[in-house]
Amino acid sequence: MRRRMRGIAVAAIALTSVLSMAACAKDSGGTNSGSTDNASGGCKLADKPPAAAGTSSSTSAGEKVDGSALKVGLAYDIGGRGDASFNDSAAAGLDKAKADFGVSEVKELTAAPNEAEDAKQTRLRQLASEGFSPIIGVGFAYAESLKVVAPEFPNVKFAIVDGAVEGAANVTPLVFAEEQGSFLAGVIAAYQSKTCNVGFIGGVKIPLIQKFDAGFEQGAKAAAPDIKIEKAYLTPAGDFTGFQDPAKGQEAAKGRIEAGSDVLYHAAGASGKGVFSAAKAANVKAIGVDSDQYNQSTVAESKDVIISSMLKRVDVAVYDYVKAVAKNDLASLPKVFDLKVDGVGYSTSGGKIDDNLKAVLEGYKAQIIEGRIKVSDKPTS
Repeated sequence: MRRRMRGIAVAAIALTSVLSMAACAKDSGGTNSGSTDNASGGCKLADKPPAAAGTSSSTSAGEKVDGSALKVGLAYDIGGRGDASFNDSAAAGLDKAKADFGVSEVKELTAAPNEAEDAKQTRLRQLASEGFSPIIGVGFAYAESLKVVAPEFPNVKFAIVDGAVEGAANVTPLVFAEEQGSFLAGVIAAYQSKTCNVGFIGGVKIPLIQKFDAGFEQGAKAAAPDIKIEKAYLTPAGDFTGFQDPAKGQEAAKGRIEAGSDVLYHAAGASGKGVFSAAKAANVKAIGVDSDQYNQSTVAESKDVIISSMLKRVDVAVYDYVKAVAKNDLASLPKVFDLKVDGVGYSTSGGKIDDNLKAVLEGYKAQIIEGRIKVSDKPTS
């Protein structure tokens, strides 16, 4: 009897210990919302960067610009309006320009996946022949077509997002420092991770998407040098369906989660919808791209897992370009839309980025703008 009572007592003590440990684990859960202790569950966070000094804005808010004489054409990349990412950002810029400048008419056309090059040329010629100017090609995929079409219409103003056309005086490049914004996304991931393991999912393995990869990797390691980064690309160079395949995005995300990643960052266009779905199913976190994806209606069912988005301000570039055309002042546009001109950045929608973490992000941002941190545009692996 005494032996039985002793066994019961030992069992009770063990049960109490287990319950206590579970309670502690529960209490220590939640969001790593900017603590600079060993908050990322195994990663020692680096010292915080110096606080950023206050900056003054040089925006020309309220400036009256008349765009009523403009007919603006927009040639989207695959996915078009509704991709919750790159194209939607361009659409937002066009919508704002139309409203603010009184643009008389707009026309939007959309690319098909893996279409022939002459389809892009036909799209651009159609817009130019119908009297649209300026015409904006949304995506580097329009570069080759603009080499052919732009000289055929020397009096039409063209622009290309994420590309340039050498020797074409009527084509304005609108390019971005994606690696700088992705650096800040990497910092966010490191601060929010509990497993010290984060994931990157790229749509297509091309130099442009590798800029996102490179910045994310550098930022995560700057914040937590011991962090592990799991990477996947959905399709190889040349196969652009990787930007429009949510099922592939979901499978790739599941693979990163199974490998231990608890924060996922994607640069995969509409395929990012699948990344968000996988993150929600596994109860891990995700970082969007291009637009503020927390506020995108097409991914609303997954918004609770989106802790931030790397903002690639295609909307700003499109808006500023239309404005510059209306003013006949293309020289006023920046050569690169980077952190310094708010061409890239991060979102705070959803309340997951608290003041402590925001101070860290602004500190890193200031160092990048000042040139004390050089962000590479090529990943190490």
